[in-house]
Amino acid sequence: MSLKPERRGIHVDQSELLCKKGCGYFGNPAWQGFCSKCWREEYQKARQKQIQEDWELAERLQREEEAAYASTQGAQGGQPSLTFSKFEEKKTNEKTRKVTTVKKFFSSSSKAPPKKETQEVKTPSPAINRQPSIETDRVSKDFIEFLKTYQKPGQEVYKQCKIFLEAMHHKKELNIEEQSEYVQDFYQNTSDKLQYRWKVSPEKAEKVLDEIEKFIMTRLYKHVFCPETTDDEKKDLAVQRRIRALHWVTPQMLCVPVDEDIPEVSDMVVKAITDIIEMDSKRVPRDKLACITRCSKQIFNAIKVTKNEPASADDFLPTLIYIVLKGNPPRLQSNIQYITRFCNPNRLMTGEDGYYFTNLCCAIAFIEKLDAQSLNLSEEDFDRYMSGQASPKKQDSENWSSNMCVGVQQMHKNLDLISQLNERQERIVNEAKKLEKDLIDWTDGISKEVQDIVEKYPLDIKAKSQPLPAIDSENVENDKLPPPLQPQVYAG
Repeated sequence: MSLKPERRGIHVDQSELLCKKGCGYFGNPAWQGFCSKCWREEYQKARQKQIQEDWELAERLQREEEAAYASTQGAQGGQPSLTFSKFEEKKTNEKTRKVTTVKKFFSSSSKAPPKKETQEVKTPSPAINRQPSIETDRVSKDFIEFLKTYQKPGQEVYKQCKIFLEAMHHKKELNIEEQSEYVQDFYQNTSDKLQYRWKVSPEKAEKVLDEIEKFIMTRLYKHVFCPETTDDEKKDLAVQRRIRALHWVTPQMLCVPVDEDIPEVSDMVVKAITDIIEMDSKRVPRDKLACITRCSKQIFNAIKVTKNEPASADDFLPTLIYIVLKGNPPRLQSNIQYITRFCNPNRLMTGEDGYYFTNLCCAIAFIEKLDAQSLNLSEEDFDRYMSGQASPKKQDSENWSSNMCVGVQQMHKNLDLISQLNERQERIVNEAKKLEKDLIDWTDGISKEVQDIVEKYPLDIKAKSQPLPAIDSENVENDKLPPPLQPQVYAG
């Protein structure tokens, strides 16, 4: 089997990484190819349309019920009930009381909130009352120290963050997408206030948003990361099983321009894997995104050292796929979804962070759809490798370099031995199945032959004959027999 140097199924044009609406920002598979801004606009339109359709349906059903009830009351000669008028009043109150964004929390202080809502805000949540962790306490202190340099705007920001956290505690019953929208609204409103009300420069406003994200997401992490109401955990297990099944994929199959025989490159590959695995230990979306960025930079450096020239985008994506396959990061889909839902959207739309994150999403999508054609393999070889009947690493074991680590050589020998044992076990199982089939066929053949003989020569069983009487018995039925002999005495 020869590996062709051409790339098939791995190349991704840079235009495919951008928002499909043409706004120029990076898109994301989680947002159906849109950037964060365009996705929220499309989501809001679809949501408003659905809400409008639901209200129209409810009003139509209500009118039909009112007409049916009125006709029933008219036929009975009674007075129409006030049930539906009360229902209409209740529905109007619900419309008035409904709030779709967090702008309610940013209203002027002269407008006092209703008494009931004031009591809800003042009610401390169990999450706030319990003893904070060391990390949460440290983040809170750092956040307060950071806001002191902004004086009054810093005080307002801290106040709004506390109100937001209290409100999030009362919104735990919402699904994760609604909570994500609520957080994104808070980011947007705070950014607008910083720039237009408090006249903070865009650069400083971005720094404040980063600190806000760190402060609130450290506290909300346990509640919004991989919640039970989503299928994030199921996706994690599916991706993990898929990567384990692809453990045999070699750099040559992906056309990865990285030579791990070079010690410097090997160290960079190890660091890249460490960075992508470390992503799961972070709480803040920005910190998780920073792990992806560090991993990607290590990949670019490894390619540069190997090729002695700057790496291209066509070299980066296959190498990133190889790093993900080799590292198998824990809870990969949960971390991707967490970053998508709760990270500052500006980071995902532009800059190197957004570029690397979009490429990681493309790498995961490629791994999920990886097939024989993508690796330049035949369908038979691909199926054999996936089932464990053979391993392509066995062919490379004869070409080990002299400076390869002894442990790596032993690992390859063990892999070859396991592959041979798998092949031997497969042969034994096939022979056992064949023997079982032969025994079943032999038994069926003997039974058929016996049945044919029985049908051809049926067994005729005659009636049992009368038993012959004993010679010395009393012969009462046949008097013609001579009497029995009597002993005679002779005189001598």
